[in-house]
Amino acid sequence: MQRACDRAAIGNRTLAAMTTTFDSATRSASDEHGNPVSGSTEAIALYDQTIDRLARFHVDVLPLVGHLTEEHPDFPLGYAIAAYLSLNSTDPAELPTARQAAEAIRPIAGNDRERAHLAAIDAWTAGDWHGAARLLDDLLIRWPADLLALVMGHQLDFFRGDAQNLRDRVGRSLAAFDPAHPHHGLAAGMHAFGLEESGHYEQAEAAGCYAVEANPDDVWGIHAVAHTYEMRGRVDDGIRFLTGRQGDWGADNFLAVHNWWHLALYLLEAGRPTDALAIYDTRVHHPGSQGVILEMIDASAMLWRLFIDGVDTGDRFARIADAWAGPAGAEPWYAFNDVHAVMALAGAGRTAEARAVIERLARLADGPATPNASNQAMTAAVGLPASRAVLAFAEGRHHDVLADLVPIRTYLARFGGSHAQRDVLIRTAVDAAIAAGETDLARALVRQLLSLRESSVHYRLREARLAARAGDTAAARAAEQEAERRSRRFAAAYTGVAVTPG
Repeated sequence: MQRACDRAAIGNRTLAAMTTTFDSATRSASDEHGNPVSGSTEAIALYDQTIDRLARFHVDVLPLVGHLTEEHPDFPLGYAIAAYLSLNSTDPAELPTARQAAEAIRPIAGNDRERAHLAAIDAWTAGDWHGAARLLDDLLIRWPADLLALVMGHQLDFFRGDAQNLRDRVGRSLAAFDPAHPHHGLAAGMHAFGLEESGHYEQAEAAGCYAVEANPDDVWGIHAVAHTYEMRGRVDDGIRFLTGRQGDWGADNFLAVHNWWHLALYLLEAGRPTDALAIYDTRVHHPGSQGVILEMIDASAMLWRLFIDGVDTGDRFARIADAWAGPAGAEPWYAFNDVHAVMALAGAGRTAEARAVIERLARLADGPATPNASNQAMTAAVGLPASRAVLAFAEGRHHDVLADLVPIRTYLARFGGSHAQRDVLIRTAVDAAIAAGETDLARALVRQLLSLRESSVHYRLREARLAARAGDTAAARAAEQEAERRSRRFAAAYTGVAVTPG
């Protein structure tokens, strides 16, 4: 059996052989990849250090960007990083900070590249997520080794669920990075995630393993490899990969919670909900959690999966619902967040608050065009019906769940996230179909999902449930036995990790 991220077997050396436009002779007037920069040598050196930390999701990026803007107030790209960090949070409370940073750039932008970044920031803060992504596409065509534009454009593609550009944006730029430079590996890690979301799983695994060989602390590359195992049902390989590299991703970076979440998802497939809850309590959502929306999404989605599986989660829904109280009460900004807020509120039994969120989404979706046109479209297409379906499931209105989720199930990507994240809504639809007695629909969905990931314990158990309802005890037992066999194999890969609060 192929081992997880076996470098000897799948190390992708063709990536390292790609050409480059790197020219160290331009260093005095440019960043380290030859892109034009307005600023002193000291400011540019600090900028390069900050961008490196940004691309690694390292917590040091925050104090570094603070130093950059405070010590070099005439350096435009320092404010650009600050603006992008606020926007990347997807938290509407951060918009004033992003706009303030944009205003600081406006009078001091000294070249076309800096003005192009300002245009993208202006579009994003206005709510034109798609327009901002296109502007960063244009910027990268002219300056393909602009790592700031690549990282932020990649995140925008992820937020918008644009799998093709998630892959191709990086594909267009990868050859512009010097293969001897560590940032070539970081770009390869981004490419790996785009390849995975586009369904090129073997190629994605190879690119991701190359990336983490080049930079063991490339948490986004690690994340990409974890996704490739998730999508192919290689749960045991995923468990071994993440636990074996815990020292590389488990702390001191902004993706740690999300990668812990991925490990917990593997453990749910392995039939170890107690271990998954231990990770939830110590690494995903705990008293030290800071109310970061991207982490609250992970917490809500994990609890909702456990809710679907009938696992008692105690008062955890109440605590994550409390964390959502502020963002859930704000005007809609990003539909993906809103759906997860409704999961938390509905799971906690706070149906009035969940309905209030849904009513705000309905006003946005059904109202006149707004400056936040991208989110308005995401909300109308997916966010609103998905939120209604989540609340309906919590209230036992299973036919209403199907009325909202079945028509949109083929284009859930329009409101962002990854395949692994959106699977929570597919699980909701399957269980609603079973509960509603829509056996033919449930069976069709389960067969479809098992055709893609035949090792799925979750869907194999649903197959068993459907067979039992049809009176086919032999088929039910066979499905249960297959689920048990897979679950035991997956569970055997987990030998435990240190899960003290982070």
